[in-house]
Amino acid sequence: MEYQKTILPNGVRVVTSRMSHVRSATLILYFGVGARHETDQQAGISHFLEHMLFKGTERRPDPVEITAAIEGVGGMLNAATDRESTNYWAKVPSDALPQAFDVLADMITNSRFDPLELEKERRVIIEEIRGIYDTPDDYIHDLIDTALWDGHPLGRPIIGSIETVQGISRDDLQQYLTAQYRANRLVIAAAGDIWHDQVVDLAAQYFGNLPTGPEPELTPASPRPDLPQALLLSRPTEQAHLCLGLPALSYRDERRFVQDMLDTILSSGMSSRLFKEIRERLGLAYEVYGYFRSYADAGQSVVYAGTDVAQAPRAIEAIQRELTKLQVEPVPEDELERAKALRRGRIVMGLEDSRAVASWIGGQELVYGEILTPDEVIARIEAVTSEAIQALAATLFQPERTALAIIGPYDDPAPFQALLAH
Repeated sequence: MEYQKTILPNGVRVVTSRMSHVRSATLILYFGVGARHETDQQAGISHFLEHMLFKGTERRPDPVEITAAIEGVGGMLNAATDRESTNYWAKVPSDALPQAFDVLADMITNSRFDPLELEKERRVIIEEIRGIYDTPDDYIHDLIDTALWDGHPLGRPIIGSIETVQGISRDDLQQYLTAQYRANRLVIAAAGDIWHDQVVDLAAQYFGNLPTGPEPELTPASPRPDLPQALLLSRPTEQAHLCLGLPALSYRDERRFVQDMLDTILSSGMSSRLFKEIRERLGLAYEVYGYFRSYADAGQSVVYAGTDVAQAPRAIEAIQRELTKLQVEPVPEDELERAKALRRGRIVMGLEDSRAVASWIGGQELVYGEILTPDEVIARIEAVTSEAIQALAATLFQPERTALAIIGPYDDPAPFQALLAH
């Protein structure tokens, strides 16, 4: 995979990758702003703003006109809000790339924030919050964030709360857009049957006058000081839903490739240790998996399991044993090689689509300020040793830094707190 990069005079970064074998083009606008940049009172405004930019512009006042402009050529349009970024994307036939630019730029620069649409969307988001709260296997992931980062923006749900969403005004949204969506925080990524110069010209036409702004300030991240900590939400559920969480590496740490292999061995696929031990050998959970999240100055590792109410303590202990095993025993070479082969295959197969390639180059440019090709990433993965994995596991998986979140028909968190003290 090859890519090209141009920085416009106002600081907008444009990255592209030509894929001559496809007939599609994907355009993604990455803004370096997300839930972590909000105050406590603003919680959920990044997500609310993302929704409102689909709700009508001066040129396209009816929200249907926005989606029809993309779907009318066979394309797709969507967006997503994260902790430290927000992205808007369109995938279209390659000859409709100018249309994708026109629609996305119109949304960013000319949204109306119609009061009626705003109130409708407020109700939609509040129902979304209620839906998450009513779905324990979703809500548990918000709880583990709170259990690990309580009092910090990383511990708040990206979507906000009913109270904060109710308090966000039209002026708040407009001011947040003006303050945060600045040229120096924008990466424009495009991939597919496109040419770099074409994308640069369109980027300059639609975003060349976007003003710059100050660099964002982030509240330094640190886990809550009273770890280990168990956070219990008592509910009359048929199944216990639990997450074990620990601090992990930031994306600026060069050991992130070791962490990636640690994640693969622990939880990628049905050959992973968690799946084989917790589900297959012990039969404690139908669904068990882990994941790592990395931020600018921190990270977290999480293991989730849904288990029988009576078996939750056994499931927690089994997960803890797997984490300990990675600290005290080197990963066998044959297992490590299988994990590397899995990662190689996932990377290669995951880049067959123009949207995936645009995400690859745009996401790296936004996060790292540089782009590694798939071959370069695979080389970093191939260089990971069993000794490096064991050393990192010993650094990360410290029992005294563990948080537990659990939803189930329990009255007392003390027995779960006791499990963390072992």
